[in-house]
Amino acid sequence: MDFKIDKLDDFILVKVQKEKLDTTVAPGLKSELVLLAGNNEKNILLDLSKCTYCDSSGLSAILVANRLCKNSDGVFVLAGLQPAVERLISVSQLNTVINIAPTAEDGIEVMRKSLQSK
Repeated sequence: MDFKIDKLDDFILVKVQKEKLDTTVAPGLKSELVLLAGNNEKNILLDLSKCTYCDSSGLSAILVANRLCKNSDGVFVLAGLQPAVERLISVSQLNTVINIAPTAEDGIEVMRKSLQSK
């Protein structure tokens, strides 16, 4: 299994289980995100703590998640970025448009606070 999906409170926690978020994993992740959005899930926490590598297809999956949540007036949080992935996010300046938390636990707190303020 490339990722694990859990329903928590008012949001979905998606944990990528692979070390690389690349062309072998990203298309499946995108499909799952679209299915979640189709089921009216609009708040997603994406945990990448196991990912040490991300390529452009992985970035695309992250952007899809962000767009799906934003379009449905939901909340998207990215958590657990490893150093190489965090650098890629910074270089692409996604850190300016995406909620990022250092760990999944912090991401849960960010998510809950964001949902309370809505």
